[in-house]
Amino acid sequence: MHPAPAVPPLRPLGAAAGSAAPRRAPLAECLSRWAPTLVLLALVLAFSAANPRFLDLNNFARISIAAVPALMVAIGVTFIIIMGSIDLSMEGTISTTAVLFALAFNALGASLLGWGWLAIPLALLAGAAIGLVNGLVHVKLKIPSFMASLAIGFVGMGLSVVLTSGDIVRVNDDVFRALLFVRLLDFPLMLYVALVLVLAAWFIQRNTTLGRNFYAVGGGEDLAHASGLNVNRVRVLGFVLAGVFYALGAIFAVARGGMAESLTGTNYMFLTVTAVVVGGTSLMGGNGGVWSTVVGVLIVNVINNGMVVIGLPNYVQDGVLGVLVILAVVLSTSRRRAGLVK
Repeated sequence: MHPAPAVPPLRPLGAAAGSAAPRRAPLAECLSRWAPTLVLLALVLAFSAANPRFLDLNNFARISIAAVPALMVAIGVTFIIIMGSIDLSMEGTISTTAVLFALAFNALGASLLGWGWLAIPLALLAGAAIGLVNGLVHVKLKIPSFMASLAIGFVGMGLSVVLTSGDIVRVNDDVFRALLFVRLLDFPLMLYVALVLVLAAWFIQRNTTLGRNFYAVGGGEDLAHASGLNVNRVRVLGFVLAGVFYALGAIFAVARGGMAESLTGTNYMFLTVTAVVVGGTSLMGGNGGVWSTVVGVLIVNVINNGMVVIGLPNYVQDGVLGVLVILAVVLSTSRRRAGLVK
């Protein structure tokens, strides 16, 4: 009698979902994984060679101040792109939650040491609510995520104008603004708070069922369905989580500028999606993560800061970032397997 054939071991859902794609050679996979970090190091060396002032500690502090709000928003975008979707609602969500935070903060006494702290969970709940509506429009009406989220973003921008009547809402509390002005080892306090939030996002990504389900959905939606996963529920929860991080970015933006207005969220769409893609998270979904996004945000902000330091105009910065996005997509995406973003 012939021995019975061995049964291959069962793989975790996330691994099975990603196994449809052919594995790359170990060297190519290693280069792809570390390429964003190498690009970041190369940029730092290049800008420091062009102008030694780039290496000044105060300049790195300026980079961190610019990067913190974008980093929070980019983390939210990361969870959406890992699922294989796209969220373009961040500008409207940021503007609305920033205005709601500022209005509530001032109405509650304008002091973080008083009742003003309640404005923080209020803003986070508002971000989650916008994300919930975003996700429900996407999955219940079966509208592609980029169209549904773009529409919700426009609604958010309009709502922020209605709330402010076009005016600026200022936040002058010294305790709240300490996020910007108080320095620890020459870096603003907001950087350290952001690092704690990055660790929280990484924990969600790596150690929770929801985080693993994001990869399962992005790696193969049909297989995730066949495995009994409620894909629509995962997608909705992903948009809710993203909305919370957009609201965190809005709060940091208010702390940085000392005000909120209908334009608070302007330019975050291009900046954050660029950072996520440049950091190595594929638009096809199923891979990437929080630490990749951290590197991507640093790359984008180092480019913006470095070009200012060496005296290049803004339109050159935009052009370089556009070329960088194209290169990142070309290097991280197999065009033979590419389809419409879900």
